[in-house]
Amino acid sequence: MKLRVKVTSEHHIDIPVAVRERLAIHGGDYLQMDVRDGVIVLIPESRDPIAELRGLGREIWEGVDVQDYIDGEREDW
Repeated sequence: MKLRVKVTSEHHIDIPVAVRERLAIHGGDYLQMDVRDGVIVLIPESRDPIAELRGLGREIWEGVDVQDYIDGEREDW
């Protein structure tokens, strides 16, 4: 999706409705800004970063008995 926006004299830009709706950006939300190879990249910050991290790496523990793993680690000490 390529859209054209104008920078105002106060250096503001408006995020088009289509982009706000697609990314669920609301007034008061924060965006992270980065410049990569001469391109501006805006990334919406998470409203709940803990929820986004919950379950990350879960597949590492599939099929592993956690107590056996802990016992094995203790034996290696």
